[in-house]
Amino acid sequence: MRSEEVKRLARECGFELAGVARAEPAREAAWFQEWVRAGMAGEMRYLTDHRAELRNDPRTLLPSARSIICTGKLYNGPQPYSTRFNDGERAWISRYAWGEDYHGILREGLQRLAARIEAEAGPFEWKICVDTAPLLERVYARQAGLGWIGRNTCLIHEGQGSWFFLGELLVSLELEPDTPPPDRCGTCMRCIEACPTQAIVRTGKPEPAWALDARRCISYFTIELRSAVPEEHRAGIGNHVFGCDICQDVCPWNRKALVTADPAFAPREMAPPLEKLARLEEREFREMFRGTPVTRARYAGFLRNVAIAMGNSGAEKFREPLEALARHPEPLVREHATWALNRLAARTASRS
Repeated sequence: MRSEEVKRLARECGFELAGVARAEPAREAAWFQEWVRAGMAGEMRYLTDHRAELRNDPRTLLPSARSIICTGKLYNGPQPYSTRFNDGERAWISRYAWGEDYHGILREGLQRLAARIEAEAGPFEWKICVDTAPLLERVYARQAGLGWIGRNTCLIHEGQGSWFFLGELLVSLELEPDTPPPDRCGTCMRCIEACPTQAIVRTGKPEPAWALDARRCISYFTIELRSAVPEEHRAGIGNHVFGCDICQDVCPWNRKALVTADPAFAPREMAPPLEKLARLEEREFREMFRGTPVTRARYAGFLRNVAIAMGNSGAEKFREPLEALARHPEPLVREHATWALNRLAARTASRS
């Protein structure tokens, strides 16, 4: 079967981007291991435990794999970017988490793709990967021609931007691989300059010259971190309560990014009022965000994030809900609510 036919089928299965890479070790695997050893994964143990070594070779996931069909599904909406949203009394949720959880959507699309290929090429072995699998997704997506990896470590497509979910189909078929595109970041440093917590750091090496230090990243703090957010980074979080898009919002390649027509990614809760979020019981939190990625933050972690955002707002109207959070049974919530109250008090004192 020809690669062009596979890519046509992928587009018919709902993927805007598709390409083919060889199922073999990539030189970037060594970079990933260096990143892990440097501690930049923070507390994300699923990146540093025994699964870290599995990322060295895609054939650990499917021994018969000869090719990787890489796909990208657009999730961008017409709503304003976070860098143009100035309502400090509302919470910002990362664009990717506004609608349905993408894992199931991509998996269904890749299952359809496997069935379509099998109908035309006959039986073969295959395995679906959607970011929870130990596979260097962006590395193989680049090899498959889907885009280059920018300084913000996101995959960027020249014509369509970076608002893509990535999914892969490892197959036992021998398919002609695509060619990686050139890096087109040039001398632009906007993502690095815009990051409030300076999470994009120099490596001191020619390749990769830049890396994302999760220990300084707003997305890591608000989604992955289960403990207290380092106090020196709390102010930089602003009104983000789940994830962060700033390094993509400022990217010039996203100025004319395409917009998805898929209703699954339409926002349920784009920027809900912080006061409403602070009053959520755990049952209400689960109901409000059921079927979306937001539940990954967990209830206590989410309230921690809400408390930080309230403290950063400087709004006196949040004093009462913060006082309630300061009495919350979870120590994690109490600590951050107390910090937020002190921050409000300091702002009041400075004004007077």
